Amino acid sequence: MNTLFDKIWDSHVVSLIPDGPTQLYIDRLYCHEVTSPQAFDGLRARGIKCFRPEKIFCMPDHNTPTHDQDKPIEDPVSKRQVDSLERNAKEFGLNYFGMMHPKNGIIHVVGPERGLSLPGMTIVCGDSHTSTHGAVGAVAFGIGTSEVEMVLASQCILQQKPKSMRITVDGKLGKGVTAKDIALYLMMKITTSGATGYFIEYAGEAVRNLSMEGRLTLCNLSIEMGARGGFIAPDQVTFDYLKGREYAPKGEEWDKAVEYWKTLKSADDAVFDRELHFDAADIAPMITYGTNPGMGMPIDGTIPVPQCKALDYMGFTSGQSLLGHKIDYVFLGACTNGRIEDFRAFASLVKGHKKAPGVTAWLVPGSWMVDAQIREEGLDKVLEEAGFEIRQPGCSACLAMNDDKIPAGKYSVSTSNRNFEGRQGPGSRTLLASPLTAAAAAITGEVTDPRKFL
Repeated sequence: MNTLFDKIWDSHVVSLIPDGPTQLYIDRLYCHEVTSPQAFDGLRARGIKCFRPEKIFCMPDHNTPTHDQDKPIEDPVSKRQVDSLERNAKEFGLNYFGMMHPKNGIIHVVGPERGLSLPGMTIVCGDSHTSTHGAVGAVAFGIGTSEVEMVLASQCILQQKPKSMRITVDGKLGKGVTAKDIALYLMMKITTSGATGYFIEYAGEAVRNLSMEGRLTLCNLSIEMGARGGFIAPDQVTFDYLKGREYAPKGEEWDKAVEYWKTLKSADDAVFDRELHFDAADIAPMITYGTNPGMGMPIDGTIPVPQCKALDYMGFTSGQSLLGHKIDYVFLGACTNGRIEDFRAFASLVKGHKKAPGVTAWLVPGSWMVDAQIREEGLDKVLEEAGFEIRQPGCSACLAMNDDKIPAGKYSVSTSNRNFEGRQGPGSRTLLASPLTAAAAAITGEVTDPRKFL
């Protein structure tokens, strides 16, 4: 019987090319400033328009500064990219949320929170972390710039159908263990190539008990396991999250949509190409020690690999514990952990404490909606009292494409998704962790087990 992935994929097939790819219909295309300029140039060169402009939403996020957004962007490359997206969106009649627009933010944060990403959809963007939107029960994946052009022109894409994998995490999570820790644990177990060629469905009690924000974090990191994408079958958590959101169906349309969404699950006897099972009780707060997201360990563990280039780059030694290791920067944000729940978690841990002297902390909401929620809930006051300030929305220090760069040799405890060499700035050293672990590091100035404060 069919998996949920089969159901959504098969219902979007336009045509099958013999011995070739599938022509797949796309419900939603998201565009940001980095991977779209050449795609729009391609349309111009062919003298064609966007086929279904109402299905396309554009916003800058990678290159946007996280301060003084009301002023012109100083970096000429960033300015050119952001300006080009605005010009292209206007010329082709597309939905565009520019800097300072109340609907602007990181595209993978804005899509779900505005109800643009819905169960049963196919969703693409020229960005690998498009897998995030799978949390609402959609088939969402990143594409290349030539494929962005394909979708702009036809609202379809040519794709080979991936294999299916189900990862089941059963049981209850322990104290201080978050969705980010689940993802880092899975990568530690199956490596960053363990899901290559697959689309993952996450299941099990621990997954069902995650909030929508937690599910978005988990699906966001599917790509870091090598997967084409990852998703979670929609349930009451999904419906409660989406109800009343701006672009979600309303009234009778809502009721009809929910009836359909309730059918979006894998059959009891569905056969997956690969099945993996894990126990939530085995997962501790995690931290990475190397230069890919699979090089992670329990925060109270010791580095489990022999001395290698990655450890040399990080300045660590095999068998070393990271507890007590001095850190320089803390970054809360990104499409991985820039949502309201992440700020609630961070604030709950730092409340009543002070930021450690010598630590630079960048707290960056994933969108203006998150920024508004932070202020409505008074989290800004809690954070200010602890010595933190909130920056303006954007991708920020996730990747070195804007002003927020970690200096060479400095250690950053980061809630983002990648710890590659130089990812957060040339020579920077990144330790990936959850918002709770980042908060513990921010107030102690060193790698600290967050369970000490819970």
